[in-house]
Amino acid sequence: MSGNDTTRAPFPGHPGAARRVSDLLPVFPWDRLEPYKRTALAHPGGLCDFSVGTPVDPVPEVVQKALVASSDTPGYPTVWGPLELREAIAGWLHRRVGAEIGPQAVLPTVGSKELVAWLPTQLGLGPGDQVAYPRLAYPTYEVGARLCGAEPVEYEALDELDPARVRLLWLNSPSNPTGRVLGEEQLRAAVEWARQHRVLLVSDECYLELGWEAEPVSVLHPDVCGDGHEGILAVHSLSKRSNLAGYRASFVAGDPVVVRELLEIRKHGGMIVPAPVQAATVAALSDDAHVAEQRSRYAARRTALRAALEAYGLRIEHSEASLYLWATQDRPCWETVAELAALGILVAPGDFYGPAGERFVRVAITATDERVAAAVERLRR
Repeated sequence: MSGNDTTRAPFPGHPGAARRVSDLLPVFPWDRLEPYKRTALAHPGGLCDFSVGTPVDPVPEVVQKALVASSDTPGYPTVWGPLELREAIAGWLHRRVGAEIGPQAVLPTVGSKELVAWLPTQLGLGPGDQVAYPRLAYPTYEVGARLCGAEPVEYEALDELDPARVRLLWLNSPSNPTGRVLGEEQLRAAVEWARQHRVLLVSDECYLELGWEAEPVSVLHPDVCGDGHEGILAVHSLSKRSNLAGYRASFVAGDPVVVRELLEIRKHGGMIVPAPVQAATVAALSDDAHVAEQRSRYAARRTALRAALEAYGLRIEHSEASLYLWATQDRPCWETVAELAALGILVAPGDFYGPAGERFVRVAITATDERVAAAVERLRR
């Protein structure tokens, strides 16, 4: 047969192939924002970008030093990481969230988004299974379900779900995009429901250290989950609290049986946090001073932006925690996006996070002090 035989099926991944993974996924939402970004960039005073919650402040010096000191590491690191790393994670969980947990029940991951996207696949979910996530949510929960062929299901209340089909239940507190915080009673009810129906509950707690008008609680706290962590996991990230988005430093912790299963799968997949980043993680989790300093920066930006947005005519809902203000003018979100873009201010449309957000915009408080001040001036003008 000729190598130029055009009767054969296309290469996998090429247009016309029988099945492309990308066909299972929604359109990447941020591509739709590009025309509005161009408008905002054209403003004489420059772009004030509040669309993506990416850190802009320096990586803490203590973390940079740890990374540099561990830069001469020619050998392969392990997926589980050294005991020092796992003890640092377990120690932080005990100190910060009150979790009674040991180093055998924690696992470093290559950023939290990677874990969210691939967790259903790594757990063996597939067609016929359901992955449930909040009605207003980070889009990657849906993506993770679609990547393994499971059915993504939004929920507002647990009684909407079919416990016979749901295999994985996502919680997100503090929420992205709304900044909503689930109380202890709500978390405890979710844990009880999941355990009763043998559903794995995974709580995305990446903004836990950024509570403003409420104190976020971890699903791993004994007052929520009892004496053990059977059937529950918590996901944490150092991207926001330590400005380490570029490091891809995060971890998952909880049910030791599930953690061990994920470890074995991730060994085969080579999903390894680089050794210098492992060392930097130890340093970041062992130092609370830089977290307090960063919180004060975000608190000042949040106060200034909130006041300016409200003076301009937007209403802020929830937003009691996290790095976002959930704002509305009670009209379609893209109209608000366009109006603010004309002022050189870029925000995220709420429908990126589900149809329930179609009349809201998400405003990140992660821009520099100078850009926040510029936006405040434009809004007040």
